[in-house]
Amino acid sequence: MKYVYVRINTTYKINKEEVDKPKMIKAIFIDIDGTLRDSKEQINKRTIESIKKVASKGILVVICSGRPRKYTEDISKQCNASKYIICSNGGAIYDYKEKRVIYENVMDKDACIDLYKIAVEAGVRFIMNVGENRVVNHIKHHDGSEIEMKTNIETFIKENNVVQCVIVDEDLEKIRKLKPAIEKIKKVKINNQHKALIDSNTKQGGSIYYDIANMDCNKGNAIKKFCKTMSIDLSDTIAIGDGHNDISMFQMVGYSVAMENAAEDVKAYANEVTATNEENGVAQFLEKLI
Repeated sequence: MKYVYVRINTTYKINKEEVDKPKMIKAIFIDIDGTLRDSKEQINKRTIESIKKVASKGILVVICSGRPRKYTEDISKQCNASKYIICSNGGAIYDYKEKRVIYENVMDKDACIDLYKIAVEAGVRFIMNVGENRVVNHIKHHDGSEIEMKTNIETFIKENNVVQCVIVDEDLEKIRKLKPAIEKIKKVKINNQHKALIDSNTKQGGSIYYDIANMDCNKGNAIKKFCKTMSIDLSDTIAIGDGHNDISMFQMVGYSVAMENAAEDVKAYANEVTATNEENGVAQFLEKLI
């Protein structure tokens, strides 16, 4: 059952629409955090096996995440998904076996510079997703996953293509206060954010962030571009997710599945709700297709 919100003056009406699962499934797009992985950032063996069985039927399983390219690639390999990934909230599509960039939504360069200045003035970390790298103003993770920017921001932006910027800190209120300044910058938008910035009941531990990209950058548009490239009809696709940044996926594919741990307004866009990420919800759904 799909629930579609329709704006009527100042209220919202919910329209229900019956939608069957695709008879010919060509691709399944799966989010990582809160969907594929549990709260300990682990992927259950049952989930990995279910993805392997689905893939053996010729269905492309594509990991579709807000995470940067290398991180998303590693998760895709871990769970037996296809060689294709969609990363940075739709900022890039990549074939990691052929080492081929299929698509990049390169951010406006002036906007990137303005975002950097906001982060520096506030004393918070600034991350840019460039190719497979995360380029930062201050390295936090010394495991090789981050590269420190060695030049000034103007030179760096001129020489590199950025597909997503992240403004992040462990201080919730410090990050929250930056939202008005971010929203004033032209040609970009916040396309994902920590759940604690949306829901006051969410646990506030860890890094609080805003993911920022071009106005037309989202997972749904990237799925549309991917399917056009692969000659796949969107009606033959499925998406599974839990976050607000997954709504664009739900609106684009033929059939959408929300996790039980998703917020109610996210579930409202889904055709079906599976179990939580702690209960192997992805596996439970995929097993019904095998």
